Amino acid sequence: MTKVKICGITNPEDALLAVEAGADALGFIFVEGTPRFVTPEQAAPIIRGLPPFVTPVGVFWDHPAGHVKAVAEACGLRALQFHGDEPPEEIAQFALPAIKTVKLAPSAAPGGRAPSAPALTERYRGCAAILLDSASRWSEGEPRQPIEWEMARDLASARWRIILSAGLTPDNVARAVALARPYAVDVNSGVEGVPGRKDPDKVRRFIAEAQRVS
Repeated sequence: MTKVKICGITNPEDALLAVEAGADALGFIFVEGTPRFVTPEQAAPIIRGLPPFVTPVGVFWDHPAGHVKAVAEACGLRALQFHGDEPPEEIAQFALPAIKTVKLAPSAAPGGRAPSAPALTERYRGCAAILLDSASRWSEGEPRQPIEWEMARDLASARWRIILSAGLTPDNVARAVALARPYAVDVNSGVEGVPGRKDPDKVRRFIAEAQRVS
């Protein structure tokens, strides 16, 4: 069954909502200056309240390794997501499972191809999964263009654990899963009411649609 990560959690209510709806993982964004930034002091009590089989994932962007380790320890993170230009050797030093974001052009953009599976295997061989996201800026509530789902399918067929992100909503996630067959899907603004606050109906519908196809 395709796993579901609800990202951009900023408060206990949204965390509980996602858990009760069936989310496998929750994402906490520790990137300063972004719409869903949380501090370790905000995230830690939310994470302590999670059930044992829901994975808290910390999202980082070119942060020093010492900072990442300190936040992971303080919050009880169980996976790390690297969204910047972190080199493979830096990612490999962490004991927790690592997810590396690879940014692709949106489907509406001309040109551009996904990196080849061999190239990904060589560069990110120490990562537990690859998250395919849009190269466009962080959303502040506006819709995002999806990436080419066929690219995700090609990489998933090469036995990569592919996490599909960018532009996913309750209305298109079933089609995305059916075509790409990813290991997991990741959503943030696509299930929000306003930036930083999740919409209960959208969260429930998104998870149900993603799991229905599986």
